[in-house]
Amino acid sequence: MSTVWDDVLEQIRTRMEAEDFRRWFGSTAYASDAVDQITVWVASESIRRHLIAHYRDVIDAALHAVGREHTHVRFLVAGFGDEDDEDDEDEEEK
Repeated sequence: MSTVWDDVLEQIRTRMEAEDFRRWFGSTAYASDAVDQITVWVASESIRRHLIAHYRDVIDAALHAVGREHTHVRFLVAGFGDEDDEDDEDEEEK
């Protein structure tokens, strides 16, 4: 059974070079889906920041394509606490 993140990844895969997809999205892993927010694990803080800074539009387009245009993707670095990640994400979006 595929997850919504699998569906999003399939959309993203068609929008970018295979090597870039592997580098930035290859180590992501679905964590949960709360309807308005999908939580995805990433391997490092640098990957999390890069995805937010450089691929937000691609991710949003993929969400729209799978019928989840009002859903936010939250990236969490494995081993980090939720509070740390929320603070970092808020700072990057300013």
